[in-house]
Amino acid sequence: MQLTRAQARRIALAAQGFAEPRPAPGTATMRHLQRVIDRVQIVQIDSVNVLTRSQYLPFFSRLGPYDTALLDRARDRAPRRLVEYWAHEASLIPPATWPLLDFRMQRALHDSWGGMQRVARDHPELVAAVLAEVTARGPLTSRQLEAALEHDLPRQRDDWGWNWSLVKSALEHLFWAGKVSSAGRTSQFERRYAVPERVLPGHLAAMAIDPAARPSPEVAFTELMLIAARAHGVGTEQCLRDYFRLKPHQSRPALDALVAQGALVPATIEGWRRPAYLHPQARRPRTVTAQALLSPFDSLIWQRDRTAAIFGMDFRLEIYVPAPLRVHGYYVLPFLFGDELVARCDLKADRAAGVLRVQAVHWEPDAPQAARAALDQELALMAWWLGLSSVG
Repeated sequence: MQLTRAQARRIALAAQGFAEPRPAPGTATMRHLQRVIDRVQIVQIDSVNVLTRSQYLPFFSRLGPYDTALLDRARDRAPRRLVEYWAHEASLIPPATWPLLDFRMQRALHDSWGGMQRVARDHPELVAAVLAEVTARGPLTSRQLEAALEHDLPRQRDDWGWNWSLVKSALEHLFWAGKVSSAGRTSQFERRYAVPERVLPGHLAAMAIDPAARPSPEVAFTELMLIAARAHGVGTEQCLRDYFRLKPHQSRPALDALVAQGALVPATIEGWRRPAYLHPQARRPRTVTAQALLSPFDSLIWQRDRTAAIFGMDFRLEIYVPAPLRVHGYYVLPFLFGDELVARCDLKADRAAGVLRVQAVHWEPDAPQAARAALDQELALMAWWLGLSSVG
């Protein structure tokens, strides 16, 4: 199947939930949030709070102003609609996706970061004590856990010589390994660690207890690629495997199997040399009339080659770029107007002054004049949603 760039763009937007009208401002319900979850499947978490925590923004982009307590409830209260794990990066995912990532949990000693590997290798008794404490007392934050260990195991602390950093690393190792999970976050954005069987609902709790009950890696790779294909509508192998950070040897057999089954349809996209794959149930709208400010961590724009190929925007994060070398700003949100990315907005919530600071706006060369008024509307909506009194 051959697709123009415009067709591929509209398919992508529809798959990510941008082809549907928003509810009236402030009226979104949990049902609306669930529709977004069902479409995107992964919501990336990031701790930067210059505007708002990144996980709240994809829902604002698709629903407009909504009560963020709904998302907190979906994550923090049973039966949970979202749980945390390493999916794209640190992410919120539907609970049913958690056991599909068992292959990653099994490689915690090999693929996790250095500090996690070192504590598991050098302090196995501490890791065991941390797991026992979380099992007995969770949910606990890392600070609460350290206080509990000081109370319960003071002599072992002297023997091990551990400190807060080691306890945190042990927790993060156990989280990566799937032996602890997160029962939610505090208002200070601290994870509340608990064993997975206390977090996952129903039959999934049994899978948390018995890893042998989880899908095999081959089944998981195929299912994860299919989830990614639904969320993309159309994309290359590189796009689809990036959604869950799969490696080529994991994604390629799964992709071949899905094509052989007819679950994906090979396609070509105008101006893109890489072969693409279309989900047969993907919507193909003739027009998309969205307007939305996108989190720099929005799943629509994760894969930078895809963003450049179908939207014509070379988007890069500049958070970690030294200030004098930044081109567009620190916390830059692309602006979607119609079916095009037309601007980049460097935004900051000045909470003390009650102002949404627009530190810079960079328009794309062909941005239509009508997009300027639309951006003003979207900025005003965002300011209202964030509890800020003005835009400046």
